[in-house]
Amino acid sequence: MTDRYIMGIDNGSQSSKVAIFDLEGNEVAFGSCALRETLTPEPGVVIHPDNDLWDSVYIGIKNCLENFQGDPKAIEGIGLCTIRCCRVLLQENGDLAHPVLSWMDVRLFKPYEHQDDQVKFVTTTSGYLGLKLTGEYNDTAGNCELYWPLDRETWDWSTDDEVMKANGVTRDMLFNLVKPGEKLGSLRKELAAEFGLKKGVPVIATSNDKAVEALGSGLDNEQAIMISLGTFISAMVVRDEDYENANNFFPTLASVPFKFVYESIGIRRGLWTVSWFKKLIGEELVAEASKIGVSEEEYLNRKAQEVPVGSDGLITILDWLASSGQPYRKGIMIGFDQRHSRYHIYRSILEAIAFNIKNNIEDMTEEINLELDQVIVIGGGSKSDVLMQIISDLFGLPVHRRKGSSSACLGAAICVATYLSIYDDFSAAITKMVETEKTFLPDSKNHAFYTDLNNTVVKNVRTHTDNILKLTYPIFK
Repeated sequence: MTDRYIMGIDNGSQSSKVAIFDLEGNEVAFGSCALRETLTPEPGVVIHPDNDLWDSVYIGIKNCLENFQGDPKAIEGIGLCTIRCCRVLLQENGDLAHPVLSWMDVRLFKPYEHQDDQVKFVTTTSGYLGLKLTGEYNDTAGNCELYWPLDRETWDWSTDDEVMKANGVTRDMLFNLVKPGEKLGSLRKELAAEFGLKKGVPVIATSNDKAVEALGSGLDNEQAIMISLGTFISAMVVRDEDYENANNFFPTLASVPFKFVYESIGIRRGLWTVSWFKKLIGEELVAEASKIGVSEEEYLNRKAQEVPVGSDGLITILDWLASSGQPYRKGIMIGFDQRHSRYHIYRSILEAIAFNIKNNIEDMTEEINLELDQVIVIGGGSKSDVLMQIISDLFGLPVHRRKGSSSACLGAAICVATYLSIYDDFSAAITKMVETEKTFLPDSKNHAFYTDLNNTVVKNVRTHTDNILKLTYPIFK
């Protein structure tokens, strides 16, 4: 089995990551390519320039293969995972009619409006990138949710003309749908030759990127929850049934056919706040870290571990990017006194991330009557031991850090392994291919402290600060 390989692609909002795995899920090569900055030619319009999504995937594949020591012809399949909630408008020949609309574009908050006759196809990023890879006009059902005429019972297009009309499309404008773990097509001959892969390599469908992350994290237990610590932070549980009229979470299609992922309300600019703080202290951080020969992140985490639980009363509220419904909200730090250093601020930000996602998760679990027994954490933030321990202490549960560079790449590879019948089903593939790197266990004393602090202080801060921020908002927009 060590001479057989699978490629997984994770086309995200900031970069495209590509990994090659053996059949037991061990990552043997990794590559990536950063996306260019999105463009905002006018307020509310956010687009990806030129063919940037495809260019980043193409370069990411090349980069990964350059780092691969094995035989490229031993790669048996490619799994494709892409950014969700985007819209791609194509000409009849499959070329872009307009730049790809980012999920941040205001036009994505309403159905498609047909205003340009050169647009022949309306699809998602997975449909578009699948077409570039295979030449086939197929897409995954798992990435067609927001203003798409999808029948959530059949995972196929609705047969109701009124549903089509309400979503601004006709059937001939849409790609054919396949389900996660099914074939989008075979890699185009010219690409197979250029990459050094064998002819006819299948390209396999996954789902939306968050659902694929959930699969690659090994989320296969109804009492487990997965937290994705990235620029956007959210948490997910898997379920066998859909959920209508949810109040505190978003039911989305899973990366296993006819299963669903419930996603908590998220934190916008989650780990971005950490990056903001690192830039704030800048050169001094670089100098101090280089003195002892560690990375800036490792230096900050070591110093944060020296700060007492609760950051000596320094409380941070993460509103660095307010929602449109509450635009007056801003980030808050309260409780300063002479004890506090820059490392108190850093730990307080990490604790704020943990409190915020914990409370969002609590709203979801109460609504669906769920008692958790473990937490899985993935994403860039999972590399921080101090943040992982904070989460474990706050939840009072074991917290698992998964092995590998990208859970979405691994989730895509699991879809390929299932398609190729290497394993009997998705659950068997998860058991064999997902590995825990480290588990963090809660400190009961810290758990009691955090629970009290959260219930008495953190949950109540905004009830006092919102009125002040409503007064400052007109002045400092």
